[in-house]
Amino acid sequence: MKKKWLSILCAALICASCAACSGEEKTGSGTTSNTVSGTTSGTTSGTTAAAVPSVSDVFTDRDYEVGYSDYVTVTLADGASAADGDGVRIDGSEVTITAEGTYLLTGTLQDGRVVVDADKQDKIQLVLSGASVTSASSAALYIRQADKVFVTLDTGTENRLESAGAYIQTDDNTVDAALFSKDDLTINGSGSLTVCSAEGHGIVSKDDLVITGGSFSVTAASHGLSAKDSLRIAGGSFEIDAGKDGLHCENKDDASLGSIYLAGGSFVVTAAQDGVDAAAWLTVDGGSYTFSTGGGSTNASLKADGTFNRSWGLTGGSSGDTVSAKGFKAAGDLTVSDGSFALDTSDDALHSNANLTVSGGTFTVASGDDGFHADAALTVSGGTILISKSYEGMEGASVTVNGGDITLTASDDGLNAAGGSDGSALGGRPGMGAFDTDVSAFISVSGGVLRINASGDGIDSNGSLTVSGGETYVSGPENSGNGALDYAGAGTITGGVFAAAGEAGMAMNFGGDSTQGAMLVTFDAAIPGGTEIVLRDADGGTLLAFTPEKTFRCAVLSAPGVVQGNTYTVTAGEMSVTVEMTATVVGGSGGMTGGKGFGGVFDRGGFSGEDGRSGKDSPKGGEMPGNGELPGNGEAPEDGGYPEKGVRPGNGELPEPPDGSDGTGAASPGVQV
Repeated sequence: MKKKWLSILCAALICASCAACSGEEKTGSGTTSNTVSGTTSGTTSGTTAAAVPSVSDVFTDRDYEVGYSDYVTVTLADGASAADGDGVRIDGSEVTITAEGTYLLTGTLQDGRVVVDADKQDKIQLVLSGASVTSASSAALYIRQADKVFVTLDTGTENRLESAGAYIQTDDNTVDAALFSKDDLTINGSGSLTVCSAEGHGIVSKDDLVITGGSFSVTAASHGLSAKDSLRIAGGSFEIDAGKDGLHCENKDDASLGSIYLAGGSFVVTAAQDGVDAAAWLTVDGGSYTFSTGGGSTNASLKADGTFNRSWGLTGGSSGDTVSAKGFKAAGDLTVSDGSFALDTSDDALHSNANLTVSGGTFTVASGDDGFHADAALTVSGGTILISKSYEGMEGASVTVNGGDITLTASDDGLNAAGGSDGSALGGRPGMGAFDTDVSAFISVSGGVLRINASGDGIDSNGSLTVSGGETYVSGPENSGNGALDYAGAGTITGGVFAAAGEAGMAMNFGGDSTQGAMLVTFDAAIPGGTEIVLRDADGGTLLAFTPEKTFRCAVLSAPGVVQGNTYTVTAGEMSVTVEMTATVVGGSGGMTGGKGFGGVFDRGGFSGEDGRSGKDSPKGGEMPGNGELPGNGEAPEDGGYPEKGVRPGNGELPEPPDGSDGTGAASPGVQV
């Protein structure tokens, strides 16, 4: 099984039955309710990711086997332990299992330990049936050597393993957990196990740790559950209180190992650091997860401006680096296909240093930093996602939404491609200007329902933006420094319903390559949140209806049925605007509406570029079509003078605002055409 499992970890894996998977062949017969259909994890462009394993690849028949027979009973008692068969050595309060076989443990050691020290080829089953072991200075259960050990929690029994003090090492191994294993460890059964570690981890395997059943209560000063090569859980219930990570897997000698696979189970985790931390990839195919990490979202690791919150209280040493307190974290790909998630995290709720792919599950998230974050590609194709609090809702070098029901609230950007102010995504490198273009970055929306409430940009791409389907509704910023829609490359819409409302100061529309009609409408006064925007065709049919949550001054609207040559009506409360679609995209992007744009085509209500962004397509010092040369280039516009105030340093004076504007950035009423 080891050889097969290692082959699944390999990034070049094509399928679980390829030649690399030869060796001991086993299939799982466990009764987990979650199975995997062989989906693949998210990828960046031109990169093929490893196939997601299936339950039968990961868990063997033996992992689920809880029956036992021909066993030796070991009765635990301080200074008086006894065994009714061979394979057991007793020395005071230390009981050592020395041979392959099945051993049933019952009774209590108030200060002692159980040790497994058998041949490297031996498989051993320990049945805990009302066993309680406490050690003042070591692991209560120490598996020093075996091929593999199966710990079965006997039905209807309560068991306890506790390390009560500092660890005193007795051999070459660094024992630092209440249950410590140097070799493969599987825990199964339907009984309960309480694990306490005053100064170390709860349960540790320095190889593979597999759990298929049982009820666990783990309290540990360090990690709750920890493994070196892999951590795999098919079922069970877990209450974990950890001074570091709730679940942790890391192999410092081999970066390809350290993966976590969660197929089921119920988890309630309170962790000072990460809820789940995988040094390789992390896959979640089912289960229920209630996490509080780093003190929760009210103890945000980042302040609203993106700087580290020094009052957070967790630092990585004298350098002051933050300690990770994420919900689910993977150094490799993080893939979620199913499960129920209630996550309250001071750091990112879901985080991948590579690709993050979500195809199912139900999420309720409150995050002090990002809701979902990927350093590479973030892809959502299914699931019900509610992010009630975040710094940025969903962030990646690229963001793709193919499906799902998504509602998110962000104090900065709702969707962000190429990194936020911390430059954490691969494309968002520190030093990039606010309007720099990253050609590798993109946001793509092709399906699902997406509702965004953002105080920064609603949708922000340092590269391109493509909308081809789904429904997207954005309640954008109430400040002029951000826009409901923001992109640095090309912005196109070819299908779907899209509505984005916000302040007009940095308003953008889609670009001229769009094939579905889109309009940017600016109103003559701010309209309070809760006011419905309705787009109707000439016959009075409703094409789009949207109720922004915050005050807005303009809206970008697009829906099937909006075509060039037709006339439409937009109402917002008592205001009504008639829009004539003289082109596929009408209404310039107001970069800074009211005549304070950065350049480009001068339209009523502001400046707009051919790509839908103010000034993006106008060369420095270039001409303003039909309006003379740009200010600061030696000539003033021919059609107006300058306002008395507003001299633009080094660039000449500003042109006179368009008719109907007050010169403060408030555009004239109606659509920007």
